[in-house]
Amino acid sequence: MSSAELTPSEAARWAARAGLPLPDDRHVAVAVTANHIHSVVAALRELDFGDTPPAGAFRAQEGKHDAAV
Repeated sequence: MSSAELTPSEAARWAARAGLPLPDDRHVAVAVTANHIHSVVAALRELDFGDTPPAGAFRAQEGKHDAAV
């Protein structure tokens, strides 16, 4: 999907293509929600997690990272 916002008619078309036909009164709400999710994911993609250890290195009972991982 491009960076252009999803229109209500496109939201209906994509939903139908996925086997989830939408009632006409839901097209706008679905498009708005999809655009919001897209903007949040786009912001997360810009974050640099280079120094963040993988989740498996975190020991929840102690709240510490396992340096051996």
